[in-house]
Amino acid sequence: MDRRNNRRDAEGLSVVTANRLLDGRIVWLEPNGTWGLAIKGAQTFPNADMVDVLARQNACAARDQVVGIYGVQVEPGSSGPEPVTTREQIRAFGPSVHSEFTPSWQPPAPGAAIRTADA
Repeated sequence: MDRRNNRRDAEGLSVVTANRLLDGRIVWLEPNGTWGLAIKGAQTFPNADMVDVLARQNACAARDQVVGIYGVQVEPGSSGPEPVTTREQIRAFGPSVHSEFTPSWQPPAPGAAIRTADA
């Protein structure tokens, strides 16, 4: 079930978002079925179809290594879909702090061990 379903207009459009399991990065479902890092490449769906779309994506979550799948209402923008809520605008377009104060993210090296709280 999509907890945010009540935030979508019946006639609007939405995209599907999640977090990548490996590193927690925000990802967006693209037209080819893969998860990308930029909302501008996200596939839009009519809000009326979102229950079915989310059910299909949740069924593939383990295979795709994503968690927290849900729909985000968007409006068409000049460079792709634009979320209508402030929360999702921040998720889509970056942190709300100056980049000088944000640590840079580096992808884990191939084969790197993932440290757990027990280690």
